[in-house]
Amino acid sequence: MKSFGKLIGLVFLGLLLLLVAGGFALTHFFDPNDYKDEIRQLARKHANLELELNGDIGWSLFPWLGLEITDAKVASADTPNEPFADLRLLGLSVQVLPLLRKDIQMSDIRIDGLSLNLHRDAQGQSNWEHIGRPAAPTPAQTSDTASPDSPAPTTTEVQIKNSDKRLKLDINSLIVNGARIDYHDEQSGQQFNLESVQLTTGAIRETQPIALKLSGFFGNATPLIRARIELTSKASIDPVAQRYALDNLKLSGEIAGEPLKTKTANFTARGNLLYDQAAQQAHWNDLKLSVNQLKALGELHVTELDQEAQLKGALSIAAVNLGEFLSGVGIDMPEMADKKALNHFELSTRLQGTQNSLMFDEMALSLDQTAFTGSAGIKDLARSSLYAHLSADQLDADRYLPAATAKATTERQAEVKQQKTKAGSTGTTSLPETPSNNAWSTDKVLPIEQLAQVNADIDVAFNELTLNKFPITQAQFKLLAKNGKLTLNTLQGGLYKGEFKASGSLDTTASQPLIALKLMTRNMPVEKIQRTLEQEVTMSGLLDLNTDLNTRGNSEQAWIEQLNGTLNFAVHNGVLPDANLERQLCIGIATLNRKKLGPDTGSKDTRFNDLRGTLNIRNGRAHNPDLRVAIPGLSVKGKGDIDLRVLSLDYYAGIIIEGDTHPMPDPACQVNKRFVGIEWPVRCRGPLELGAKACRIDQDGLGKVAATLAGEKLTEKINEKLGDKVSPELKDALKGLFKR
Repeated sequence: MKSFGKLIGLVFLGLLLLLVAGGFALTHFFDPNDYKDEIRQLARKHANLELELNGDIGWSLFPWLGLEITDAKVASADTPNEPFADLRLLGLSVQVLPLLRKDIQMSDIRIDGLSLNLHRDAQGQSNWEHIGRPAAPTPAQTSDTASPDSPAPTTTEVQIKNSDKRLKLDINSLIVNGARIDYHDEQSGQQFNLESVQLTTGAIRETQPIALKLSGFFGNATPLIRARIELTSKASIDPVAQRYALDNLKLSGEIAGEPLKTKTANFTARGNLLYDQAAQQAHWNDLKLSVNQLKALGELHVTELDQEAQLKGALSIAAVNLGEFLSGVGIDMPEMADKKALNHFELSTRLQGTQNSLMFDEMALSLDQTAFTGSAGIKDLARSSLYAHLSADQLDADRYLPAATAKATTERQAEVKQQKTKAGSTGTTSLPETPSNNAWSTDKVLPIEQLAQVNADIDVAFNELTLNKFPITQAQFKLLAKNGKLTLNTLQGGLYKGEFKASGSLDTTASQPLIALKLMTRNMPVEKIQRTLEQEVTMSGLLDLNTDLNTRGNSEQAWIEQLNGTLNFAVHNGVLPDANLERQLCIGIATLNRKKLGPDTGSKDTRFNDLRGTLNIRNGRAHNPDLRVAIPGLSVKGKGDIDLRVLSLDYYAGIIIEGDTHPMPDPACQVNKRFVGIEWPVRCRGPLELGAKACRIDQDGLGKVAATLAGEKLTEKINEKLGDKVSPELKDALKGLFKR
């Protein structure tokens, strides 16, 4: 038995030596380089590939079937002279014995110096499009392959054969060194590249996660972008269930380029990605994103990938200094009045979208001291259709406006200042002159081309809003924009215990932009408006206003010169400061009494109960036919014009004593019953900013008053002397004579 065992051992030893010798002989006497032409023909026939094998093919047989290819180029057989792949080295090896059991057990697959040049021409044809399509079989091949008399295999037989042929894959690792990918699409103009790509995987086995590590440099031509990227993850591939996952994904790196100007952004994205091809869904769970100091958490779910993809998810951005973040990614914000503006930003929202929309619902946004809630987003990406329905507690918008700068004094301002000095406050100087310089700028105000492209549905409300120093309460703003037409449905709020409401429209499609505006105010304190605007107070009181105006153009001057419409105004319980109409009346009475007035010791202001009228505006000129002012003991009625182009007024008014003959502040102008009902003429002329300080007693009109009073006095004397001896007709004729 020992001899027999020894014999068997010698036989196996001999067979092993034969196999080793045969493998040695096969690998040393059989050269695969002699079969390069056959390899090229097989690649051309079965994969539509054109192979250029410039280097040697090295190989080994046992126990590993090894293959090494160097210096190879690959092109589509349709364009053999335009290779899209260049390979410096490909090395792989497979264990022979497991291969006989249809198990592919491989050691490392190594790829060095891979260069892919992917190109799509102006007609949309790509240089890799026909790869993998075997050449069409000839008629002879077709007849040899299948005979009409041969029965077709059943479905069960096909499944059995496919299951029998199914190979088990087992690869120790895949290593790619120094790869480069260049992509150019002539249709879209898109051009980018990946270079210095390093890819390393762990063991690749069925049903087991595969460790991945990828790094490289990304470059984009337009706009110019450069980025360094690193990716690590565990990939799970289930071709049967058609589920593909990247767990514990980490994508990090840094990016620079034209959009970031001279800045560099560091970024990191983490989470778990799943693509379910059978259900046509993709999910990104446990999303963690950081870009410089910005940190965000969330999740994304995309469904119906085979139809119109639907996006749902959530996003939360932690508190961040928004100004510093924007500056760090190359977004230069304009200088703002408050240097601490944009110091705080925080967001929590639900996401919903399609291929053509993206909405932020259930949004809670914190910007500095302002808290917003509501929905916002883009309803139609193709038309840039903006949507925002938001409400906020309070907002100081002045913090975000440009810092105030001192403006140079205009010629008109210098002219008005000179007129104010001449006018003084006594009302005894000559009438101010009408300004000659236009009060408005010719600079363009609105970005008409940009506004013409706006499509928007905006509805924003604030409990408190500060805008241009105006403290507005319960502010509401509603705007619709579509096809170049912007409609302001509502602009309303409370201001200084009064209220205002406006609506209007802007038509950018007209040859000159057409603007329409309606404005209503109730109980608006005029003096507080003027102080807020840093203007001299020319009137106080509560203003009621109704306007219906329209104009054209895109500058202040054009708007005023083409302004048309109506304006009804009423001011209640007001004061005309530094404009003593009683003093003006006193001047007239003293003149008629031929007495000299003393110094002005009375009030410098004129209080009134009611001031109202209507302005009919035509091409920047406003006519007021019905001015009425109710002053205790007096009334004023008048008419005149306001030239809005130069902001000047030209009025004729009459002061009427309504039976109140209380003592005047100066004995020279004591009122008696003869002055009651007489219309004392007043002329107002000069810059609109002077208000009632531009008014003087009209000396020419005062002569008519004197004649009237003289006629009345003569009539009294005639009545005393003649009594009933003079006919009524003669008395009337005498009265009319002195009234002329």
